[in-house]
Amino acid sequence: MNTLRIIFMGTPEFAVPSLEILIENKFNVVAVITAPDKPQGRGQKLTASPVKECALKYKIPVLQPNNLKSPEFLEELRSYHANLQVVVAFRMLPEAVWSMPALGTFNLHASLLPQYRGAAPINWAIINGEKITGVTTFFLKHDIDTGSIIFQDAEEIYDNDNAGSLYIRLMHKGAALVLKTVHAIERNEFHSKPQDESSEIKHAPKIFKETCQINWNQPYRQIINFVRGLSPYPAAWTILDGKLFKILKCDHAHAHSDALQPSEFITDNKTYLYFKAADGLVAIEEFQPEGKKKMTVEEFFRGNKLS
Repeated sequence: MNTLRIIFMGTPEFAVPSLEILIENKFNVVAVITAPDKPQGRGQKLTASPVKECALKYKIPVLQPNNLKSPEFLEELRSYHANLQVVVAFRMLPEAVWSMPALGTFNLHASLLPQYRGAAPINWAIINGEKITGVTTFFLKHDIDTGSIIFQDAEEIYDNDNAGSLYIRLMHKGAALVLKTVHAIERNEFHSKPQDESSEIKHAPKIFKETCQINWNQPYRQIINFVRGLSPYPAAWTILDGKLFKILKCDHAHAHSDALQPSEFITDNKTYLYFKAADGLVAIEEFQPEGKKKMTVEEFFRGNKLS
């Protein structure tokens, strides 16, 4: 068994491969910290986070504090005598927590820092039309996503990527980088360096439903990237025949649009639905009408018509 005693912190599916790769490589994960169980579904049944389910599978103690600053939680955290903490997709930590272990606390972030600091780096990289992103491990400090970089690994963004496909690749690339980082810290074979802030830094703020509405006055390429960057979740949306439609997949339509104003659409009510953007047409390929499951445009038109 390794000399490290690791506390792992994370909540969603994105963090699970990072936890599993440490366990599979025989690192001593002495406890896992994750979000409290949340009510979900129609029955509002309390549901454990994916990280909690993973920890219980491997019989690792799980802590689910509501307050990360409470004396009771800090005392319990200290009792595990961890010398390293690993954070993947968790919440902001108080200094009393991240400064506790002797070897520090490092975080995995799904971008090439300092670019795309913030809560939604995968989404914003696609929305902004980037061709390259990646993953970064860095030591935590006071300001969010600003600590010294340990390692980075780049990942290409393909034209057919959406947030979902890129999320999966970065999730597994990130797990490999977490393992590399833990090995390097254990052997003291790394040189962390401050983030380079000499060029303009793009940010990745949290995304809200109201900011996901499509602006049809933008160029078609911007709209396509916006849809890709929000698909499959939380999903870009527009109002169509008075109802909200989540737009999940679209492309440029090579057709004439001189008679249309931005946000107006044309359709044959059978095979195509084209929206006018600032400089051309956007062909809707897959969407989710309000209160229904996702479907292709052709599937929708088998039982519906648009005015």
